[in-house]
Amino acid sequence: MKKGILLVNLGSPDSPDPKDVKKYLGEFLMDERVIDIPELARTALVKGIILNTRPKQSAAAYKKIWWDEGSPLIVLSERLQKKLQQQVDIPVALAMRYGSMTIKKGLQELVDKGVDEVLLFPLYPQFAMATTETITVLAEKLRAEFFPNITIESVPAFYNKPDYIEVLANAINSHLEGTNYEHLLFSYHGVPERHIRKSDITKSHCKIDGSCCITPSKAHEFCYRHQCLEVTRLVGEALQLKPGTYSTSFQSRLGFDPWLQPYTDRTIERLGKQGIKNMAIVTPAFVSDCLETLEEIAMEGEEIFHEMGGKTFTTIPCLNDSDPWVALLAKWVKTWQTAKLETYNV
Repeated sequence: MKKGILLVNLGSPDSPDPKDVKKYLGEFLMDERVIDIPELARTALVKGIILNTRPKQSAAAYKKIWWDEGSPLIVLSERLQKKLQQQVDIPVALAMRYGSMTIKKGLQELVDKGVDEVLLFPLYPQFAMATTETITVLAEKLRAEFFPNITIESVPAFYNKPDYIEVLANAINSHLEGTNYEHLLFSYHGVPERHIRKSDITKSHCKIDGSCCITPSKAHEFCYRHQCLEVTRLVGEALQLKPGTYSTSFQSRLGFDPWLQPYTDRTIERLGKQGIKNMAIVTPAFVSDCLETLEEIAMEGEEIFHEMGGKTFTTIPCLNDSDPWVALLAKWVKTWQTAKLETYNV
């Protein structure tokens, strides 16, 4: 059997034009694992309300961060793919869950190169319904329908792998040197609280009550909140951060249902009001900088902080295509070539 890798990231509109943004948002928000309400209600909400108001606003945000080469997330993901391909001797393809760079195209590219054993690599450190799960479910559906002669093995969440934590901690530390920051905020993409409960395989553990995420449980294997808090804890230990100098928050909420808290925008506001003058922020739910990091955090977040009296707002880049991150991916891929995922703990 010939092996190959399919890296999968979130996706992006083809351009910051409102028409392209509307098309992209329509696909994204109609995913039943993103807005997990009955189809009729989801259709009414997305097509009847959101797509009539949000595309122009989102297009304006995309225009602020769009690069000459294209969407930052796409460009950075392509750079990652190319660098990884230079370090491994099996085909590496790239796909997006939403948009024109489809998972079907990515699988077809590998099949055309003779691959019949695929390592599906969702580029998300933590598991979530709206990220990892929607990728793996769609990939299996496409395999069954169009590629019945290939096998697909998926990389599970790697949020707590020591070598990942080491790479992330070192990256954060390198950008904190010389900043004199007073507080480091770990901001993760938010999800509705009901997603946490739906992902609870025990059907009873996840209460989001302040204690369940630190109480050992099988539910943690698929608990996004626990996995985010663990990244913060493990990086805090690795960098020997002092208690009270760092914290966790969640960004990008949508709608009126309860989402994971505390919210990032309100946390930034609170820190400013408390007299913090120099803060830094990192976004470990993403491995590639995108709209949520470059506009929502680096622009809107900084504006909020300055309005509250803050002075220095340091935004730490995602791992992107940094050499240590590429080297770690190459290490995992090379190990997978000769062993099962469970034997090398990725």
